[in-house]
Amino acid sequence: MVDLTPFLPGLSPVQGKAVVARFDGGRLSSEGGLLALREIERRLGLADRLANCLVDPRAPERVVHRLAEIIRFRMLMIAAGYEDGNDADALRRDPMFKLALDRLPAGEELCSQSTISRLENLPDRRALLRLGRALVEQYCGSFRAVPKRIVLDIDDTFDRVHGGQQLRLFNAYYDDYGFQPIVVFDAEGRFVTALLRPGKRPSGVEICGFVRRLIGALRSHWPKVEILLRADSHYASPEVFDWCRKNRVDWVFGLAPNAALCRHVAALEKSTAARFKAAPGRGKVRRFGQFHDAAQRWSRVERIIARVEAGHEGTDTRFIVTSLEGGRAKHLYQRLYCARGQAENHIKAWKNHLAADRTSCHAAEANQFRLFLHAGAYWLLWSMRRVMPKHSVWRVMQFDTLRLRLIKLAARVVELKTQVKIHLPSSAPDQAIFAMLLERLPRLVT
Repeated sequence: MVDLTPFLPGLSPVQGKAVVARFDGGRLSSEGGLLALREIERRLGLADRLANCLVDPRAPERVVHRLAEIIRFRMLMIAAGYEDGNDADALRRDPMFKLALDRLPAGEELCSQSTISRLENLPDRRALLRLGRALVEQYCGSFRAVPKRIVLDIDDTFDRVHGGQQLRLFNAYYDDYGFQPIVVFDAEGRFVTALLRPGKRPSGVEICGFVRRLIGALRSHWPKVEILLRADSHYASPEVFDWCRKNRVDWVFGLAPNAALCRHVAALEKSTAARFKAAPGRGKVRRFGQFHDAAQRWSRVERIIARVEAGHEGTDTRFIVTSLEGGRAKHLYQRLYCARGQAENHIKAWKNHLAADRTSCHAAEANQFRLFLHAGAYWLLWSMRRVMPKHSVWRVMQFDTLRLRLIKLAARVVELKTQVKIHLPSSAPDQAIFAMLLERLPRLVT
């Protein structure tokens, strides 16, 4: 008989005793933290929400793995750090993943990679529209009460691809082929939606169409909510200005500098540089100004705020444009606009820590669905972080660190007649935090 679990080679002895190791531990898992993610997903109901947007073409009497179960398995895999669907072939037997999907350790295996691939290629464009609205519903349902005002950060990120995927395009700035999806978060880091698109800068007409659909979906839940959009300079287009003004949407966008804008602040730049030159030891000098101006394509003049900074490297000037009539220029720039920099961290968490750029399917619809699945994994980890105590390091911890500390826990699973025992390491350094997390889960908004 061939031994399927041979000894691991190359291990040095310890105090004269041989070290013998092999993968034969039985029902062991490195994903003990799925206990918490399972409870979070049950309260969010995200897998069921997404599954209800799809039409299952399979014969009901032959279905072994329901759509909601496959989606739940895939989101948990991504949250646990397994972004490749091929890992499902090994993880389908993992006892902690089985428990997370309401199956006993000795029960049937979970779905395989081929089942996940068929799921990813199932949605058509209509189904994707329903899935997008479901994510917006998830966002709206995460509030305890209807907010008076929400701030939405819109940005795009380059997603390199290697193959013949639909919608891929060469981007000269990044010198590579890829996509450039638009991603939206709110000011507190909640995921709102994502749109797969070719790897080029979006036009004003395209941005306007996207914003129109997004705001329409939000207003269907909250008709009277005040909305503020924040974005960088290439979202500052006249089409967006005009549509937002007609539909009660405020904005604050970056504005690329040009000769016409710089003429308005020439005197401010000169005086700011003189102040720094007079007392260079005090550090950089930052001053603000505002004026009204309009580009040739704009339908009317807009309020423009300038930030001028002088230092040892010279003078640096930045501009923003806003529909807000009140507020001091300094406050609008430093406290309101610059806060959108946090959106870069949210994109990093979604793209790097959760591998949202794993868009290797050929069909654009499949890759768009993958973005939604990774958005679901983002909601799981964001919700885990959200229930942590305020002003603690756990509340702002990166997703990869959170995964390492609270999900990657060794576990031994023992199935008895009336219960399932899970033995976690006695030496785990974050036992108290894990227990507190489970205790605070009822506070999670569902």
